[in-house]
Amino acid sequence: MDQTQQKALNALEPYILLSKSANSPRAAADLVTQATSAPNTFVFAELLQTPNIQALQTASKDYASHLSLLQIFAWGTWSDYTETSNLPKLSNVQEQKLRQLTLLSLSTSPSTLTYAHLLSELSLPTTRALEDLVISSIYAGLLTAKLDTLSQRVDVSSVAPLRDLKPGSVPHMVSVLEDWDSRCVSVLGEIEGQVREIRRKAQEQRKRETEHEKAVAKKMGENEDGKGKLGKRGGGEEADEMDIDEGGRRLRGAKRGGGNFLGGLGRRLGGGN
Repeated sequence: MDQTQQKALNALEPYILLSKSANSPRAAADLVTQATSAPNTFVFAELLQTPNIQALQTASKDYASHLSLLQIFAWGTWSDYTETSNLPKLSNVQEQKLRQLTLLSLSTSPSTLTYAHLLSELSLPTTRALEDLVISSIYAGLLTAKLDTLSQRVDVSSVAPLRDLKPGSVPHMVSVLEDWDSRCVSVLGEIEGQVREIRRKAQEQRKRETEHEKAVAKKMGENEDGKGKLGKRGGGEEADEMDIDEGGRRLRGAKRGGGNFLGGLGRRLGGGN
């Protein structure tokens, strides 16, 4: 449970106990005034459910209106209070608290957090009054927000879970959550599809790289073999040339034999002289 919510429940606990002895409509009505004026009381559902507070429904008009007021503090807004007739007049403390609770409800929709809209919804006279309300709500732990004076809006990043649920609102919440769940499933399906496609492309890329590396290695091997054979042929030619250079007067093979014949013929002719 959120710390701020636990603090609010603890602050309401004494009034829940006092409700057991609030047997008269006046006592129950006074208890509503005390509970909505006390520091740190921001949730009221448990007090609403107590028998003596529920008994205000059948009380006279002056006292029954306190039950309607407590319901507004539980899940209503400042507009609900101003648009409902015959409600008890609020003290300054009660006005501040109801505006803070209304700010929590409005914070669920970013589009409602412009200065102009908040000034209208909260019936505040000036921008300074609005900023003071937001700052007091932040210090009370009701929300985490920043004042964007340049854009004239309130940027809310988190809200304490302090508003009570209005009767009959659960089916709507379930519908909203189911819709959110279906969107999440759809998005996850798309992400998984993209991951599969990325993996497929990565495998194809690795396969192409492997084939390319094999082709390069094969080509390099063929080039090395070609150089080796060329070196062997070159060595034989150099040997032939070396035989000719070293012999000078003789040739290898048949040529070498021809050279000997001519040499011998020359010697015989010379001897004849």
